Amino acid sequence: MTPLRPEVLPRSPLCSNQWRTNGSLPPRKNAKYWKPDTPGAVARNEILRTSKRVGRTIRRRWSGYHRRSRAEAKMHCVKLLGQRLSARAFDRQVAEFHVRVAVLNGFTALGIPVTEAVG
Repeated sequence: MTPLRPEVLPRSPLCSNQWRTNGSLPPRKNAKYWKPDTPGAVARNEILRTSKRVGRTIRRRWSGYHRRSRAEAKMHCVKLLGQRLSARAFDRQVAEFHVRVAVLNGFTALGIPVTEAVG
């Protein structure tokens, strides 16, 4: 049996309010400023100021939200192929996950148009 590595262990989930106040999730379009009585409210207000100053799209790309959103969408697709891994051994679970990724890559390749130069 292979020992568990720290990078494989699950991380504790944060509540949605913590995700919003630490800058990972952008506030809504019609967000209002909060009273600055907690550090989270001060951070959120700063995020709102930044969003209004540079724009929502630029702020999302600058903060890395776009990459995180795409990764979450891809993990959703992986989970659609099956919620659990059926193999028991860790090495076989890795192989099973690689098969799922190969299937997803095949589906993605089918959706990409093939362009040819004309003339």
